[in-house]
Amino acid sequence: MARIRRLQIENFRSIQSLDWTPAPGFNCLVGPGDSGKSSILDAIDLCMGARRNVSFGDTDFYQLDVTRPILITATIGDLPDDLINLDSYGDFLRGFDPVSRTLEDEPRFDIETVLTLQLKVESDLEPLWRLYSERAHQEEIERNLTWKDRARISPVRIGSYANINLSWSRNSILNRLTDYRPALGGALAAAARDARNSFGVQVGAQLQQPLQIVTQTAIQLGVPVGAFTQALLDAHSVSIGDGAIALHNEQSVPLRSLGTGSSRLLVAGLQRQAAQAASIALVDEVEFGLEPHRLIRFMDSLGAKNNPEPLQVFLTTHSPVALRELSGHQLFVVRSLADHHEVHQAGITDDVQSTLRADPEAFLARRVVVCEGASEVGLMRGLDQYWGTLGYPSFLALGGAYVNVNGGNPDRAYQRGSALLSLGYQVLVIVDADKPVTPEVQNAFLAAGGQSATWGQQRALEDELFASLPDHAVDRLVDLAIEVRDRDLVASHIRDRSQNALNLEAIQGFRERGIPYAPPTRTSLGLASRIRNNGWFKSVTTYEFIAKNIIGPELNASHQSLQATINWIEGWIHAA
Repeated sequence: MARIRRLQIENFRSIQSLDWTPAPGFNCLVGPGDSGKSSILDAIDLCMGARRNVSFGDTDFYQLDVTRPILITATIGDLPDDLINLDSYGDFLRGFDPVSRTLEDEPRFDIETVLTLQLKVESDLEPLWRLYSERAHQEEIERNLTWKDRARISPVRIGSYANINLSWSRNSILNRLTDYRPALGGALAAAARDARNSFGVQVGAQLQQPLQIVTQTAIQLGVPVGAFTQALLDAHSVSIGDGAIALHNEQSVPLRSLGTGSSRLLVAGLQRQAAQAASIALVDEVEFGLEPHRLIRFMDSLGAKNNPEPLQVFLTTHSPVALRELSGHQLFVVRSLADHHEVHQAGITDDVQSTLRADPEAFLARRVVVCEGASEVGLMRGLDQYWGTLGYPSFLALGGAYVNVNGGNPDRAYQRGSALLSLGYQVLVIVDADKPVTPEVQNAFLAAGGQSATWGQQRALEDELFASLPDHAVDRLVDLAIEVRDRDLVASHIRDRSQNALNLEAIQGFRERGIPYAPPTRTSLGLASRIRNNGWFKSVTTYEFIAKNIIGPELNASHQSLQATINWIEGWIHAA
């Protein structure tokens, strides 16, 4: 079962330079648009595919610079014994250390023996495939894999035209399901002859008149055609090869007629069955043509949940459904830097895995807001909607996503943010200030380039709103609490948190007489509104409404502390 141990790409499309050691199983590539994900799959396909020729153009060169050749190098391990013996490709055998993930030009006993296959394209646009080792290069020894061996290790591409694998065409997955190769040549030739003869019998009567004219004319002109002419299928135009043998269902309808999703799903299953012969699969935009439940089945059919994974799979996706089916060690983030590309493995830490399960959209974003809880998520979503009414672009449209840490210790938000920072995401953490954060955790996040926002004077979000919003906005908060919760519950919370110094009826009476909220009353309302597990507004939907309809419109009339924090957050959001 062939496996790519190291992939190097130079000057290919958007990739100036990439040096990557992929995982032996699933390699799910995510990243912003135009980050080079599909180009990586194309590079593997072009370098290792069983093809005799490929058309290249100037646009395949990095920044259209044809003076720098395209160079795609794939180092292949887990090879059959007959490919790594000295008699086959001895001058090109190399060594790969799986522990240090380093490549050595000479094989040795305690590391894996590998072969390096290289594709080079220069300005003449003619592709050149060859095996590579440093010693062979120095001795000017050149050799390529035999066609048979190349076909054995070539990847199968499961794309939008997956149904090409549903016939016995050259290199289709059907030809790799068993080692047995039936001798079909004679049967196919006979079928072609029968088709020509049968056609002549069926149309002879219909074409009798023009056939007689042709015969008479030929005889008159001395053209040797015999006693009569026939209308048969041209033997040069009608040939039946392996590709003419295709799968059909019980009604004799070709399986090529299946929809895109069904074709991809079936081919993925066949790829799994043929893993010993075709162990590398390439899938661009894995979600294409598949409903969520079939997408999950597709991932399973490729072995995403198996240990060990039966195939080495390279796929790209923009689907959070697909990401939820993966573990962090199967997820890779592609980053385009100033002069090279990098591919980062997400890893298996709790912070990565928790985000992958709860908020997989974050890995598909450019910028991420890590929220301490549902309140902050609702706040951000509602503010984004309000800013949209002012003509600002949506945070989601700017490639943003939210992560909900689900409350608890604020350290969790910073730790989750640090995990995302290490993968190249821009991250803003929003937490309450009523609980202390571990300085080392916060400082590590900020030192790595993260940004954070919180509320003043050891306040939670609810404290800040009741302390800073204008009186009529606080009225709306109280009315909303009564509407979404219960009047008796709200009244009970106010009495409890003010130690019976305040009650709802008295507060509303003061407001009816135009008496403003006193600072102690605002403090008590903030405390009453956030009783643990029984808060007045503890839902994304409720806070969306508050942010869009109360905080946003009333921000300019609010206390400076709230204005400063919200305006800073808005600046970060729209700095993308």
